[in-house]
Amino acid sequence: MKKILLLSDTHSYIDNQILKFVKQADEIWHAGDIGDVKVSDTLKNIKPLRAVYGNIDNAEIRKEFPLNNRFTIENVDVWITHIGGYPNRYNARIKEEIKDNPPRIFISGHSHILKVMNDKKLNLLHFNPGAAGKQGFHKIRTMLRFEIDGSKIENLEVIELGKR
Repeated sequence: MKKILLLSDTHSYIDNQILKFVKQADEIWHAGDIGDVKVSDTLKNIKPLRAVYGNIDNAEIRKEFPLNNRFTIENVDVWITHIGGYPNRYNARIKEEIKDNPPRIFISGHSHILKVMNDKKLNLLHFNPGAAGKQGFHKIRTMLRFEIDGSKIENLEVIELGKR
């Protein structure tokens, strides 16, 4: 079993409130717009980090992290990308691939809008953790945490970090 903390859109911001939850997880997943390599370095110095770069990320971050990160953890196929859309509104860049080879969990960031959706057509779960940083139009900073146990995805929890 793995305890996952999922965040996105930190935009160079990290604080003790985020780090408290980082320490409770087995792995950290970041869905892009990291903002500053200090954020990703801080996270990976505490726990293993899987991340993608976002549209605001510089060359240093783009060198370290891919545009798409697809992997299997336990028995679950996961795909993380920053700009990916959501069920029935997938981004044109990934639309055909996700239709032809859907993961079990599809994660994107970018919108700063927390979403958890079931795509019944493709039999996948879509997660967007919202934004953990203070940059953007969102009013509440959010993250998600959940557990993967074999092929089961369970104990999904929305974490509200307060006003941006």
